[in-house]
Amino acid sequence: MAKLAKQKQADVQSIKWIKPLSFVALWMFTLVTAIGVVFSSFQSRIATDELESLRREASSLEVTSGQYLLEKSSWAAYSRVEKMAHTTLKMNVPSPDKTVLVYRQ
Repeated sequence: MAKLAKQKQADVQSIKWIKPLSFVALWMFTLVTAIGVVFSSFQSRIATDELESLRREASSLEVTSGQYLLEKSSWAAYSRVEKMAHTTLKMNVPSPDKTVLVYRQ
């Protein structure tokens, strides 16, 4: 009987350590989780800032691309090409009597 009482007392002693130990473990787990949330939030903010920066750059590049397309179309305009052919290359439109039509058979 004395042996059983000692065993019971030893069990109670070990149970007394479980509550503080579990409290410390839960507190550490909560602390680690909170640090993880802060780190994740920080990384999210950095990624969002980079995304917005890239979107602004893409918008700027679209504007520049549109300007280049407009410039390209103005350089390739028929009136400009005709004027350059007359002035630079000394080309003229042939008269109708010098025009030859070739028919496909």
